[in-house]
This record gives sequence, C-alpha cells and structure tokens, in this order.
Amino acid sequence: MPEPVISIEGLRKSYGDVDAVNDLDLRVEEKEVFAVLGPNGAGKTTMLEILEGYRSRDAGRVEVLGTDPAKPDSAWRERVGIVLQETALETLLTVRESLQLYAGYYSAPRPVDEVIELVGLTEKADARAGRLSGGQMRRLDVGIALIGDPDLLFLDEPTTGFDPSARRQAWKMIAGLRDLGKTVLLTTHYMDEAQFLADRVAVVNRGRVVAVDTPERLGDRENLPTSISFRIAAGMPRPGTAIPETGVPVRETAPEEMLTVIVPTSVSPESGGSMESISSWSRARASSTAFCRAACNCVSVVNADVSSALSTASSSTRSVSCNPYWSPRNS
Repeated sequence: MPEPVISIEGLRKSYGDVDAVNDLDLRVEEKEVFAVLGPNGAGKTTMLEILEGYRSRDAGRVEVLGTDPAKPDSAWRERVGIVLQETALETLLTVRESLQLYAGYYSAPRPVDEVIELVGLTEKADARAGRLSGGQMRRLDVGIALIGDPDLLFLDEPTTGFDPSARRQAWKMIAGLRDLGKTVLLTTHYMDEAQFLADRVAVVNRGRVVAVDTPERLGDRENLPTSISFRIAAGMPRPGTAIPETGVPVRETAPEEMLTVIVPTSVSPESGGSMESISSWSRARASSTAFCRAACNCVSVVNADVSSALSTASSSTRSVSCNPYWSPRNS
C-alpha cells in the first residue's frame, strides 16, 4: 500500500484551556482532493497551519510528504503550495509580474504564462493586482501556489465571501488541479463545495474528526430520501397525497400552502426520467417565490457531533438539493 501524502495520528493543539485540535487522526492519499468540513472554531485552520509547518503542535505524529512539517527543509517547501484565507499581494504589480516574482523563489518553477492560463487569468495578465475582483485575486493566489509546481496544495477556505457565480468559477479552477495530478487538501464551511470538489470529506467538530467518507456516502445520505418543498402557485389545484403515476408521497402543510415531495431512495438521480418527472411536476406547481429546501432528509446523522458540524457548517447545507434536476422556477 503506498504511503499517504498526509498522515496524522493523535494531533493535539491547545490555547490555554481551549483544545483547538483534540486527538485528531487523518490520512490523505496521493492525487486526492480531500475536503475538511466544519464550522468556525472546529480546528480546521489550526490543523492546516500545523501541516504547513507554520504552527507547532502539543502532541501527536504528523507526516506530510514523508517529512515532519515541524522540521522542514527547502526541498520540502518547494513541494508544497499554500493558499491562505487572506493574502496581501503587492497591488502595483501586474498578474504576470507577481507570478514572475514568486517564480524566482523556486529552483524549477512552472512557466508563468502556463500558470496564468491554468488559473484563467489570460485576459488579466497585464492588469495590476489591485484592480482585480475578489474572484480574480483568488485565482492569482492559486497561481502563486502553483508556480513552484508543488506536489501538494493547501487551500484554506478558498471561496469564503464569494458570490455564487464567483464560487462556481473558483470550483472549476480547483477541480482542474486534479487533472494536473496534484494532491489537494482544502478546508470549507460549505457542504455543496465539498460535494463538488472532493473525493473524500472529513467532518471536523470541536477539534476532532467525527466522520470521513465520500460526499455521496457522508452520514449515510445515499440511503435517505430527498425532500423538495415549495409554495403552491395561486389557482393551482391541490395535488392530493401522491404524484400521479409515480405514487411518490406529497405532504401539504397548512396554512402556509407548502408542499413537500418526499422522493424515496429507489428514485435516484441515476434513474433519470423518474426524477426529472418529479422535478418537472414540482416546478409546474411552484409559485414565483418557490424555493427548494432539501437537506432535512438529505443528510442523516451518525452521531451528535456529525449533526452539530453539518448543521452549523453552512446555511447552504439546508438549501442545496440532493436532486440535480431540481431548480425552483424564478427563484
């Protein structure tokens, strides 16, 4: 069995009486995109800083690329790329000049123009960093992390504060790192981000890993039904207790005039037409203020720690449907 890129056993870090990281175990494999999901204060950033070699630990065994990050050398540093939560780049340098500057710190950097293309900044190559949008600045951050052609990339909450469009663009760029053969460890508050990007997800709460699995299997969610809730459009007849021709149950909640469609496990996204017909039926009856509320039954809990971490990690956990066909009309 190949050695993992990251191996953590019994990691502990305290600040006074506060256990930021409390007996944490984790293993990340080569060429894996691995997400660490948890609420603020869960210990994600502290763990990442220890792995990056910027913070000491109180106890535990840690290896990153076969080296203890508390004792790094220059060769190890060249194999690691880092995107911090916040950066302060030189605003008067252009995108190209910024990458040229950082390329000078490495013995065998990637070509600057190649990195510019990889992060999608070709049209902004000669723009000053101070004139970039937030999303473009984040692309430059990733470009700087890539310029040394590292084997491992750390991304600390790479899309926090982004609008939905900027987040989607950033996701596509990060997903492209897999094609480069890189190992990526990212932290996030967002379940939908972890689901889109990660091969596996670790849920962290109170300094501990409380669950590790693929996004689809996390919390046994693949064995649970999806629920779709929406407000009935004016003049639309009441549907009864089930969707015609499918038998899928419909629950009506008065007086809010809300309908909830409970889609059983047997009707999965992979079944195509059945799920599409249910979504189409729902959209046709939804008002212009319709919304989808799907995570009540999407994410089950294996224990109280997982429940707490998933429920507080992100509001998007309660608004993103497990059904990819569902898109509320005009919402």
